[in-house]
Amino acid sequence: LVNVLTRTVFPMVLGLAIPVSASAFERNILTGGPTGTYIQIGGDMSDLASACGIELNVRESAGSLENFLGVRKRRHTQLGIVQSDVLEYLKTYSSEDPEIARAIFGVRIAFPLYNEEVHILAKRDINSLSDLNGRRVAVGVEDSGTFLTASLVLDLAGVVPAERLTINADTSLQMLLDGSIDAFFYVAGAPTKIFQTDQIDPEKLHLLSVTDPTLAAVYTPSKIEAGTYPFQTETIDVVAVKAVLMTYEYDRARNSYHQESCKAVADVAHLIAKEFQTLQQSGHPKWNDVDLNDIPPGWNISECVNLGLSEDYELACGPVVSSGQPSIESEANTAYRNRICAVIGC
Repeated sequence: LVNVLTRTVFPMVLGLAIPVSASAFERNILTGGPTGTYIQIGGDMSDLASACGIELNVRESAGSLENFLGVRKRRHTQLGIVQSDVLEYLKTYSSEDPEIARAIFGVRIAFPLYNEEVHILAKRDINSLSDLNGRRVAVGVEDSGTFLTASLVLDLAGVVPAERLTINADTSLQMLLDGSIDAFFYVAGAPTKIFQTDQIDPEKLHLLSVTDPTLAAVYTPSKIEAGTYPFQTETIDVVAVKAVLMTYEYDRARNSYHQESCKAVADVAHLIAKEFQTLQQSGHPKWNDVDLNDIPPGWNISECVNLGLSEDYELACGPVVSSGQPSIESEANTAYRNRICAVIGC
């Protein structure tokens, strides 16, 4: 897995892109594929921004790894949604690998989001992870979070498929439907659109239960409730990873591009905090599972996010009022917790 990341992804990270003129400035969020939960969550943020006259473009991507590196490298890409096990992996290996250390430099947390369930759609004769031994299994494209999670899950469970296909979820579903593969992984917050189709015959296919104790110790035990998808009649035990909204630590004193990018991040942070209940009421159901105080260990909140949460920050939609008591952690994270607690309660 380290070799794959080094070969296909980390060559992208040699410095930030050079900014262009302010007239061409864009606000973008990297999400995922067209049928995933990331793109719906990004759409909710975009709609919220649009109501205040702010254009936030939702961009499709391969997933978490591309999104993480996008906020580090890609021009006009201030935000990206990333799986927490990708963060944990990068943080763990950053002390050993200079390329990974460069990849994570300057990347910060914008907001913690929700848990993403590890979906494994499989043929009916496959009843456990061990039944994937010797089978053809799709694990997601190489620069996706699904790929990293699927690879880790299979390795931790000691499962050796006959073939690991690195293809996207839409192709995986079609190949499973026509019998070309035996199962595929897809990491996304339930419910996710790809499985909300009557093409999936419950007599032939099902979501695989994951109860391996090793995986339960590494990931968060979770459930996909009965009726989440049309073909699913029973609640199943699975594992999950947390989705996190990432950004870059822009320096407003550096140049106009950094100033505008920091303001873009601050604006989105302001709106998410101020309109959090609106997101829970009218956005994707996963907003109801978001704990804005559940910051992944070892990562810091962006100062631009804290700027947007400060009591004197204003948009046309109005100010956020702030107060609170500090926690024992980094100054940036303490400031964030104080402001979030003031806005949404703790």
